[in-house]
Amino acid sequence: MLLAALYCLLWSFRTSTGHFPRACASSKSLMEKECCPPWRGDGSPCGQLSGRGACQDIVLSNAPLGPQFPFTGVDDRESWPSVFYNRTCQCFGNFMGFNCGNCRFGFWGPNCTEKRLLVRKNIFDLSVPEKNKFLAYLTLAKHTTSPDYVIPTGTYGQMNNGSNPKFNDINIYDLFVWMHYYVSRDTLLGGSQVWRDIDFAHEAPGFLPWHRLFLLLWEQEIQKLTGDENFTIPYWDWRDAKSCDICTDEYMGGRNPANPNLLSPASFFSSWQIICTRLEEYNSQQALCDGTPEGPLLRNPGNHDKARTPRLPSSADVEFCLSLTQYESDSMDKAANFSFRNTLEGFASPLTGIADASQSSMHNALHIYMNGTMSQVQGSANDPIFLLHHAFVDSIFEQWLRRHHPLQEVYPEANAPIGHNRESYMVPFIPLYRNGDFFISSRDLGYDYSNLQESDWDMFQDYIKPYLEQASRIWPWLIGAAVVGSVLTAVLGGLMSLLCHRHERKRLLEEKQPLLMEKDYHSLLYQTHL
Repeated sequence: MLLAALYCLLWSFRTSTGHFPRACASSKSLMEKECCPPWRGDGSPCGQLSGRGACQDIVLSNAPLGPQFPFTGVDDRESWPSVFYNRTCQCFGNFMGFNCGNCRFGFWGPNCTEKRLLVRKNIFDLSVPEKNKFLAYLTLAKHTTSPDYVIPTGTYGQMNNGSNPKFNDINIYDLFVWMHYYVSRDTLLGGSQVWRDIDFAHEAPGFLPWHRLFLLLWEQEIQKLTGDENFTIPYWDWRDAKSCDICTDEYMGGRNPANPNLLSPASFFSSWQIICTRLEEYNSQQALCDGTPEGPLLRNPGNHDKARTPRLPSSADVEFCLSLTQYESDSMDKAANFSFRNTLEGFASPLTGIADASQSSMHNALHIYMNGTMSQVQGSANDPIFLLHHAFVDSIFEQWLRRHHPLQEVYPEANAPIGHNRESYMVPFIPLYRNGDFFISSRDLGYDYSNLQESDWDMFQDYIKPYLEQASRIWPWLIGAAVVGSVLTAVLGGLMSLLCHRHERKRLLEEKQPLLMEKDYHSLLYQTHL
């Protein structure tokens, strides 16, 4: 009853964000390749009259890509978003959004000047009202059509290069499901041919920044949808778990006693319909997922392929990941060795850091373990456990950033798989965001994790101690430089004193000489110039 009451109370708040702005889905926008909608505040494109932003040409990175994708010009996601638009809103200062109508992550207020830090909590640390509110928000998002965004149901070519737009409405929750499908779908090559070895959000350096942005946008949309400015996504700490302890009717839905592949009727997630899971059907028809419901949410935790995933990740596995000093390495894909990203993603062993195609560990292990909708990459975001899982993965990413303090240059600038270079725009987000923009501390993006909040001593350890350690490594050089500096200072001081003394003696001698006559002065000046 409480959930139902919350749901009814929240129904009146409607707004959204996501992929293709509804205002840019017309044939005019597509053929002119411009997406610069007006900001409601002043009616000007990108809020230009209010100094929020301006409509500008998109500048694409020309850094070379890795060899994993051997085609050019066959996929709408290449050089995102230039197939659809080459002019979008470029926002100034702390403004953000497809029309510069939002605030940058970490800022708030009518002029986006108020800085704030929200905290994501362990789902088991939520109070009963907080937990029920979260579940109600999920339901509300699932039943609210996005007023601002639509999804394309055909490729740019199938839209006759924009002259025949093909877009569908979609609810806010499924909008994000669709984005996760679209970023990881196969490339359609025509006929029945596809290219499967492509993914703009997985199996490469962009995996962690892409999902970080995904969660931030989802969180922001729930805040706007509900008016709850302090909402944050909870996380599920799955370290050392023996089973799916959030798979109960109190939380994310228990097992259906009549069919172990379905959710308990007591969970309102049992009535959810999933989308974007019939991948072979889309490929055979050379079509995109159009958001049509495809059946109930499936989940059968623990009844998975135990040869591939013998156990859930342990605390020791996480600690080994955090000990890896390289963010990325080798080919920068799922064959990378000693790569923090590849080990955390689950393509490399959390015992050795060596890539192992026969095993699915860490992040991947949780997907496989759920043995249902979650275990299929493109459709995995249908299961709301996806949000809790990726929030915890993001917290591990954040812990690695705080431990190693990498410069942004650590994130690969070139030669990563398509879409994963540092300056590449992330598919399929409009407004535009680069991978490198999210290779920074979560605190710079306005959020923290309850298990990572630090005391003053921790702040010393993280921020002051590394500088002191660096200073201790170079102290002999510093002392030597100080000694040399002291000697040079003494020598220069002596020389200056000697010169001053000589100048003073000369002045005294000159004072005893008669003044030069005017003609003698001009003669001397002339000789001096010669």
